[in-house]
Amino acid sequence: MAQPARRITTPVPDEPPVDPEAIDRAYRLHRARRRARVERSRERSRARIRFFVVVVLLVAAAIALLLTLWHEIQSVFGL
Repeated sequence: MAQPARRITTPVPDEPPVDPEAIDRAYRLHRARRRARVERSRERSRARIRFFVVVVLLVAAAIALLLTLWHEIQSVFGL
């Protein structure tokens, strides 16, 4: 009777090779992502504040112009 063919097995290492810098790189990557996320959030809130300040200034300027024009119209037409 025929015997089964022998299988050549290579020994499997107990641990896969580990890059000693991999943990530090991953840590730095996640810190950079977190820092970027926080910075984007801060920039968004600053942009929102800048937008509202500009809108308030424009509305104030429009009201001042409107009041000045109304005063001039009253003085010209004697209302």
